Formats: sequence, structure tokens, C-alpha cells
Amino acid sequence: MKKYLLCMALMLGVAGSLPAQEPADSLAGAAAPQSQPEAVAAEAAAALTEAQLWDKANTAYINSDYHKAIDVYEQILARGLGSPKLYYNLGNAYFKEERLGKAILNYNRALRLAPGNDDIRYNLGVAEAMTKDNIEDIPEFFLVSWLRAVRHTMGCTSWSILSLVALLCMLGLFLLYLLSQRLSLRKAGFYGTLVAFLLFVVTMWFAAAERHEILDDSQAVVMASAAAVKSSPDTSSTDLFVLHEGTTLTVTDRLGTWCEVVIADGKKGWLESSKIEVI
Repeated sequence: MKKYLLCMALMLGVAGSLPAQEPADSLAGAAAPQSQPEAVAAEAAAALTEAQLWDKANTAYINSDYHKAIDVYEQILARGLGSPKLYYNLGNAYFKEERLGKAILNYNRALRLAPGNDDIRYNLGVAEAMTKDNIEDIPEFFLVSWLRAVRHTMGCTSWSILSLVALLCMLGLFLLYLLSQRLSLRKAGFYGTLVAFLLFVVTMWFAAAERHEILDDSQAVVMASAAAVKSSPDTSSTDLFVLHEGTTLTVTDRLGTWCEVVIADGKKGWLESSKIEVI
């Protein structure tokens, strides 16, 4: 018994003298540490609030440091934040850096969130006028163009609020029609209900159309300086035509790393997905 206790004591003494080991999932053992300047910069960026980043980016833009402004605006986007002003400023910074593709992409994103903003629409027009591809749109029925122009005067939220107001007016006028004793008031309630109902339907349709446009992932912008559109999704297929940076197109189908695209004049073909970016 004494020999057994002695052996146990010796084994415990040896185990206690071994060096402690860090767990396998320790950060120190899993990856090489960052250099001190990089670590300090990363911690400083993480510590800044969105408002501080916004001020920092705007200050860089005012000082003509567009590259820095782009980096900081992108940091804000990386936090999951997005707004018409942010996309608009980012588009302006890219435009100053002469990166038309990125500028047009962000102007379009800003315009989707604020379709009635004339400044965004004007800057987008200026940027698109500087692209190399001069593509004529297929003519459309004037009523379709007019309705789209009316719809773009406000965003999805505004049309939704207006539709709720129209609904409340419709209910109020319908009650007037039901409860009024005077014939003139009953007529006013009846016809007013019809008008409010039509207004409700139109504003609801506009709101749904604006929401669909915001969520639409079929619109894209060419990012490459030059991209050959192929007859089939194969690098060895025939070149149909060439698109340049900043051209807006519609994606109609996807196959692996290829997209079937259609441009404004109706021409279509296949383009590598890496050469475009979805709005």
C-alpha cells in the first residue's frame, strides 16, 4: 500500500511540472498577430460611431481626399447602413475619382431610395453621358412613360402613406353616404367614395411598383473597362458586341458564372458575372 501511494505521488509531481498548453482554438495559436499599426487602425475604426464616420468621410471629401472618403463611406455601408445621401455622396466621390461604373451604380442605388430627388437624377445623367456606349432606348407608349414619371415623384413610403389617407377618406365618405339624410350629402358621399377608392387603388399600385423596383435584382452596371458580350455562355463563343464601363443593362437569366443580359436597344447576349454589379 505504501509503494502504491508513493508511485501516485511521483506521477502527480511529474504532471504538475509539465508546462501549461493553450487551447487549440486560441487566437494566438490560430493566426499570426496583426502588426501594431494595422491593429491600432482597426481598433480606431471600430470605435468610431456612424456619425463620426460620416463626418470623417464628408471632411475627406471636402478636402478633395476622395480615396479616403470612399473608404470611409464603404465602412458605413459595411455596417449594414444605407441611405440616399450615403449612396449619393459615395457616387460623387467615385465620379471625382473617374470611376464611372461605381459612380453610376451608387447613383442608381440612391435614386431607388429617393426617386424624386432631382440632384441624384441630374448627376446620374451627367455620369451616363460620359460613358462610351451610346445606346438608344426602344420607344415606349407615352402613357407608360408618363405614369412612371408620376410614380417616381415619391418613394414607396410616401405612396403607402397616401394610400392609407385615401382609404380613410373612402371610409369616411362611405359613412356619409350611409348615414346622411340629405340627398345632396348622400350624392357627395357616393361619388366621393368612388374617387377615394380609385385614388387608393392607384397609390397602392404605385407603392407596390416602387417596392418591386427597390428589391429588383435584374438591373446591373458594367464594371469592366470593356466587356465582350457572347452568343453563348462560353469564352470561346462568338463576340456579339462590346460594352464599356458604366453601361446599365438588364439580367434576364443566369447560368453558373454567366448572365444573359439585355441592353436598352433590345440586343442580348451572355456576359461574365464578374464584369457587372447588380444595382
